[in-house]
Amino acid sequence: MPETTPVKESAGQVQYEKYATENGLPFISFRPQYIYGGKSNKWDYIDWYFDRIVRGAPLPIPGDGSQLVSLTNSQDVASLLASVLNDEKKAIEQTYFNCGTSNLVSYDDVAKLCAEAAGIEDVNIQHYDASLGKAKFPFRLTDFYVSPEMAMSKLGWEGPKKTLKDDLAWYYESYKARGGPSKDLDFAEDKEVLN
Repeated sequence: MPETTPVKESAGQVQYEKYATENGLPFISFRPQYIYGGKSNKWDYIDWYFDRIVRGAPLPIPGDGSQLVSLTNSQDVASLLASVLNDEKKAIEQTYFNCGTSNLVSYDDVAKLCAEAAGIEDVNIQHYDASLGKAKFPFRLTDFYVSPEMAMSKLGWEGPKKTLKDDLAWYYESYKARGGPSKDLDFAEDKEVLN
């Protein structure tokens, strides 16, 4: 999705952008999406997969699981944010920049990569009719990714250096250290959507 893709008007970031524009305030807006990493505060996207995989529970994935998503390492986000310093004048010409990786994975791919990182051979993916809703699934029901091409062309950002596949080994160790396998979880919504 390019920067011109419509955004949810109720989002706090969008409200600020509107306020700044209406008041003539100079700003550059970075629109991050699905960030993970050691310095991020968002673990639940990927933890959702590990929570089920380590317990041998089914992974209820809406639709056929081929929907694409971009999961961006926080270090890549930081390097993209810093790239505005490469040429501040060019940055101001654009105003909006997508902040995400160009490395896309499907929802099923995330399940398989997480299982591999956990050393589990069989992952129990169960697809269900997306019209039933998300239940606790951490992503949108459809494809959801952004194109960082504008940041690469206007800001000279070199692009992502990290990939989810390479990061899941340390991520899984972090999941275990945060007590993930011993958390008391309720999969009632999973069962409901699968029934």
